[in-house]
Amino acid sequence: MKIRHSRTAKVALALALTGALAGCGLPRSGPTKAEIFEGSVQRQGDAFIVTVNERVTRATAMVPSLGFPAAFRNAGVVGSDTIRPGDVLGLTIYENVDDGLLANEGLNSTLLEEVQVDGSGFIFVPYAGRIRAAGNSPEAIRRIITERLAGQTPDPQVQVRRLAGDGATVSVVGGVGAQGVYPIERPTRTLASMLARAGGIAIPSEVAQVSVIRGGHTGRIWFEDLYRNPRLDIALRGGDKVLVEQDNRAFTALGATGTQTRVDFEDRTISAIEAIARVGGLNSNLADPTGVFVFRNEPEEIAEQVLARDDLNGTQRFVYVLDLTAPTGMFEARDFVIRDGDTVYVTEAPYVQWQKTLAALTGTVGAANSVQNIADGGD
Repeated sequence: MKIRHSRTAKVALALALTGALAGCGLPRSGPTKAEIFEGSVQRQGDAFIVTVNERVTRATAMVPSLGFPAAFRNAGVVGSDTIRPGDVLGLTIYENVDDGLLANEGLNSTLLEEVQVDGSGFIFVPYAGRIRAAGNSPEAIRRIITERLAGQTPDPQVQVRRLAGDGATVSVVGGVGAQGVYPIERPTRTLASMLARAGGIAIPSEVAQVSVIRGGHTGRIWFEDLYRNPRLDIALRGGDKVLVEQDNRAFTALGATGTQTRVDFEDRTISAIEAIARVGGLNSNLADPTGVFVFRNEPEEIAEQVLARDDLNGTQRFVYVLDLTAPTGMFEARDFVIRDGDTVYVTEAPYVQWQKTLAALTGTVGAANSVQNIADGGD
């Protein structure tokens, strides 16, 4: 009777522990496929669950469109010799006499460095008076000064040089070699040459974006396109701001993958298969290749294309399903474009949960035996 009582106690304890285990649930990396499908609009949830195919891939293949407004592209190159308010000029005046109007005793030339054009566009030259400089070239200013001095000193000779001033400058900031404010000069009248003047870019070129802010308008391009498309090497204007920054798009990988983390794009486009590869691929001990999901908030216009509907209102929650074991599964994953903010989730294979259950039950039975042995030893 004692032996039968002991066996009954073991079984009862094992069943009790198993029930407790089932009630608490087993550890896992996330929801199962069945639980995800329960979140569809056809059941209890509010997400559209869509199997990825060629049509879905085409409808969702949206890549950020970057470019400059037409006004930026069509602007002509600024003449580097046109003087503007704020520019700084250098003047040298030669007089054909030993005791001239401007020259010191024993000299026949006068050097006037850093003559700044005022806000109204004028400069002042002794004995020549106030002269309109803005809008003129150095050559035109030279002629005006020469004419003004000709009646006061014999055969004056004038040289006018445009120095680096703040009349036509561009601010270059962000991921460049040398941030700063640079004048628009003959070698730096376009975007590419100005970036070179600022030391080039200091971030990976494949993820570098260049923005130009002009007044209330902003244009942005990929840095690599600047050299592939000559029309994007736009002419600069005084007051432009050039910002170089790294693409900040990223996706999140969760579930039965090599690692679970937030991943930067590092390329203009990235496919689902590349996204999985970026995190070490599928975990061969855990992953279910039939259960690769992409969670995304889809804009209304794309959502309607995917679902072939026209009655949606606003952004919609979507879950895209990829089955890598299907005949075209790898191709679909290769062509499906991942977007900024996506969550890539891989479910665990069903047998993994069975293994966990068996391991837990084995541990439960072992615990029951231990308890019974203790009880027997106490008798």
